[in-house]
Amino acid sequence: MSKPVGTPLSATIDAVVVGAGFGGLYALYCLRQMGFTALCLEAGDGVGGTWYWNRYPGARCDVESLQYSYSFSPELDQEWTWTEKYAPQPEILAYANHVADRFDLRRDIRFETRVVAATFDEKRALWLVETEGSDGRGGGTVEARFVLMAVGCLSSANKPPFEGMADFKGPIWHTGEWPKEGVDFSGLRVGVIGTGSSAIQPIPLLAAEAKALTVFQRTPNYSVPAWNAPLDPGHVASVKADYPALRAKARSRPTGFYFPFNAQPALEASPAERQRQYEEFWAKGGLPFLGAYGDLLFNKQANDTIADFARRKIRGIVKDPATADLLCPDNVFGCKRICVVTGYFETYNEPHVKLVDGSTTPIERVTADGIVVAGTLHPLDAVVCATGFAAMTGSYEKIRITGRNGLMLAEKWRAGPRTYLGVSSAGFPNLFMITGPGSPSVLASMIQAIEQHVDWMVDLMAHMRDSGARTFEPKVEHEDRWDEHLKEVSQLSLRSTCSSWYVGANVPGRPRVFMPYIGGFPVYVQKCNEVMDQGYDGFVLDDGQGGTRPGNAPPKVRLTKRWHVPLDMDVISPAMLAARRVPVV
Repeated sequence: MSKPVGTPLSATIDAVVVGAGFGGLYALYCLRQMGFTALCLEAGDGVGGTWYWNRYPGARCDVESLQYSYSFSPELDQEWTWTEKYAPQPEILAYANHVADRFDLRRDIRFETRVVAATFDEKRALWLVETEGSDGRGGGTVEARFVLMAVGCLSSANKPPFEGMADFKGPIWHTGEWPKEGVDFSGLRVGVIGTGSSAIQPIPLLAAEAKALTVFQRTPNYSVPAWNAPLDPGHVASVKADYPALRAKARSRPTGFYFPFNAQPALEASPAERQRQYEEFWAKGGLPFLGAYGDLLFNKQANDTIADFARRKIRGIVKDPATADLLCPDNVFGCKRICVVTGYFETYNEPHVKLVDGSTTPIERVTADGIVVAGTLHPLDAVVCATGFAAMTGSYEKIRITGRNGLMLAEKWRAGPRTYLGVSSAGFPNLFMITGPGSPSVLASMIQAIEQHVDWMVDLMAHMRDSGARTFEPKVEHEDRWDEHLKEVSQLSLRSTCSSWYVGANVPGRPRVFMPYIGGFPVYVQKCNEVMDQGYDGFVLDDGQGGTRPGNAPPKVRLTKRWHVPLDMDVISPAMLAARRVPVV
């Protein structure tokens, strides 16, 4: 076990990892494998990251479980068996705990320790990481050469600042900070604020338990059935028989996970053909529904055909026409993350479930007895805020990060995050950002994105050890070019056309910037490989003796060797072509 909070370490360590979710666990594992000393700091009392905090009823992953898992260990692939098509939160958390125990990671994790500040000491080229106990007491300072931020993209709860919330007589919960012991809603009048994934998943279960359920909706979301079911043992066995092949195919797909994809443009098919295709993909369910045609996120007319299909499905399920109309989105299908659901729309057919439209008359205030919308009080005994997260950058905003010359990361990112490749930001030497803004992150399978980032980062650390470099950081001009490239590629996709958490629109006052890289996971991996093979082109490596290494010899490829895979040319998208790194065939 790690030393208790407040006890100073006896010596400076190589790396501090912030967060013990999937990113932090893998970073700790790789750092050890490469001979680095490391300590992981975690605010919770257990591992799991977002799957530790998000324990609300119905929470589960929207990537199929056989692919939402680590790929670094063939033995781990074989010994762990998933039970459902889409793994529920308890099973994912059990998997994270299994990984922590199997690889003996807990001894280097300091739990119930919150990082409050990180300051770069330029003279010593060290990060001073300040901590406090999760209860706000105690704390200490850890010194490290490197800091790896494994704080997650969806881990900072977005708590609504409605007037009068402190006056409400009943309990208020946020789905992103759900109590371990669970909540009993029996006999209660429950209000749910929000209709994103963290609302759509629990609503059917809350309705089954509550006396009355009122859902407060600002914007409806497209949802696709999960058709979740126990996994067939025969199917699991066939996957395990050749897991490396599935992993390789997944790494070469734009999303970082594999599913059947039809590259044909939607408008080249007849209406009858499109109807058959959409029905076929609807019957499969999940995020792969967007793979019915190749141009759905790049051609508005094509997108209109799938959006119309989805709205017809909603109207075919929800019996009350007025409620069905409120549940039908009018924006681009897929510009917000599609929700993968079980029984969501059917819930509104229950007599004790009510939908309140807040699109034109938002929530006015919360009173002791309920929520007021358009002058009408909706009496409630309990409130669930399913309002999502301050995505991508929210966890960085909670930590006072200070780089060279007193530069604050919060100040640099005031107009939106700026990074090079999403791995680091100029002015903050030796600070890594696992699945940071400017990388595929939430537009790819997160665990694969994590593994690729960590492998690349730890290989860079090993190269610095080999070459005697003391610090690394991006060049400003390369960061600027990457920022322009992000904007250029995002404008080709319909994903950037609506207000979503991809652009920070769910948090008042945030700059509207499309934060993830949309050019495709394999194209991004190829770019990272090129930067590495060219001696970390775009990064300055400083030896601490007044010299720099802007043109290093190619480093030794260690962990990143497995990411050198050919591109799957059958699923190249317009955004991937715009990335300018795809070979023309």
